[in-house]
Parts: sequence; structure tokens; C-alpha cells
Amino acid sequence: MNELIATIAVAALPMIFAITLHEAAHGYVARYFGDPTAAQAGRITLNPVAHIDLVGTILIPAFLLLISGGKFAFGYAKPVPVNFGRLRHPKQDMFWVAAAGPFSNLLMAAGWMFLLMHLPNPPVFPFGEAIMTMCFYGVLINLTLMLLNLLPIPPLDGGRIVVSLLPMKWAIPYARLERYGMLMIVALLFIPANWLGLPGNSLLSAILSPLLDGGIRLLQSLF
Repeated sequence: MNELIATIAVAALPMIFAITLHEAAHGYVARYFGDPTAAQAGRITLNPVAHIDLVGTILIPAFLLLISGGKFAFGYAKPVPVNFGRLRHPKQDMFWVAAAGPFSNLLMAAGWMFLLMHLPNPPVFPFGEAIMTMCFYGVLINLTLMLLNLLPIPPLDGGRIVVSLLPMKWAIPYARLERYGMLMIVALLFIPANWLGLPGNSLLSAILSPLLDGGIRLLQSLF
């Protein structure tokens, strides 16, 4: 138990920044393309306090780290308000606004991996092991959030990207799936993977795990 508590404490910083900077990126890109809603609400900021949701940013990630033995975590921040109707080209610009969040997680994952690969191993300075563990979780958490958000399910970013790319006659009915989006995500999280003969505890882990492993190997090869 003490080891898990230590893991949660070390993972807290990369988790908070992974979630909050993801949301800030949406707001910044929305303002760039003409929608000042997030800026007017004070949500284009690197201050995590403006984005933290008690349940989504703190309690859920801590719970998932706890029950997975420190192997899996994701969460969410308070959504940044975006009025797609105020974008200069709403359907086309939606792509960039939606993609900004996952792209920010990719950049952060790369940054954490760069630090991890260039730290002395074994550590030769105080708290070196804790810093290396933090870097590892920075990679793991950011890649997990990126891949999760890229699932083509509205209202996830991947769903909005699909809507922006589809012809209008298909985009409108696809966007209406948003009302069922959270139910789909919960189903993926709780339906056992072995029902379909897949490895993993759930359909969500069966989908994300191979992509996550591939992403980690790719970043390792780059650095």
C-alpha cells in the first residue's frame, strides 16, 4: 500500500499537467481560429488550478492507479468551453481545435521520454529514482490520454475529428451520437475483453494496450 501511495504521489504532477494542458490547448487553438469563448472564461492558461476537476483530475486517476497497481490511469479536466459556431470555418476548424489536445499530449510524452532517456541510470543525484519514475509516468499518462481521446467516439476529440472530415450528410448524424458517447466509453471500460477472445481486462484496455506499447517503443527509438 505504501508503494502505491508513493506511485500516486510521483504520478500526480505529470497527470495534472497532461490533463490541464490538453484542455488549454483546445482553448488556445479555438481562439486562433476565431472563437474567444475559452479566453473570455479565463481558461487559456498554464495554471492547472483553472482546469482541475476534483473527480476527473484527482480522484479517478488516483483510483485507477490504485486498482491497476500503478499500471494504468486516465482522467479529465473541466472541459474548455468552445463555441464551434464562432470559428471562422466551423466544420474545417473543428479538426484543428479537436486535434490540439491529443497533440499537446504527444509533445508532453516526447518531452518526458527525452528526459527519461537522458537521465543517468542508475541515478547519481538525490531523488533520482523518483524523478525517473515521474518521467515514466509522464510518458505513460500522456500517451494513454492521447490514444483515449483519439477514439472516434463523440464527444471525444477523435469523434470531433471524424465529424470534421465527414461529408455534411454523414457528419450531422454522426455528431448526434454524442448523447450516447459516455455510455459507449463506459461499455468499453467494463465489457470483459475475453468475451471477444482478446487479451486484457476490458475492451478498452485491449484496444489501447497494443497502441500504447507501440507508442512507447516509437518514442524510445527516437531518443
